[in-house]
Amino acid sequence: MEVAPLGILSVMSQITREQILKLAKLSKLRLSEDEITRYQKELSAILAYVERLDQVDVAGLEPTYQVNGLTNVFREDSVADNLIDPNNLLAVVPRTDGRYIKVNKMI
Repeated sequence: MEVAPLGILSVMSQITREQILKLAKLSKLRLSEDEITRYQKELSAILAYVERLDQVDVAGLEPTYQVNGLTNVFREDSVADNLIDPNNLLAVVPRTDGRYIKVNKMI
């Protein structure tokens, strides 16, 4: 399958001035006329590239989920007995109210 060169944009990838203005409004951006024209060209080029990628034949290829060869870099979750008795902790604080630690009022 032959892929069109990047310079040739299809009708689907053409971003209109109105779409740029709508994106700018949603993003709360004020754009100059030069910026509107520049972003219209840049976003159209990005969409054209995505359309080219969509045309690539990937039949028979395995999906690549990660490329560095690591299988699991996280430790296994486990419940640990931290050997801390809440009563021992409350015994060393200056002020308590039942099972709670009292602190000065914060404003």
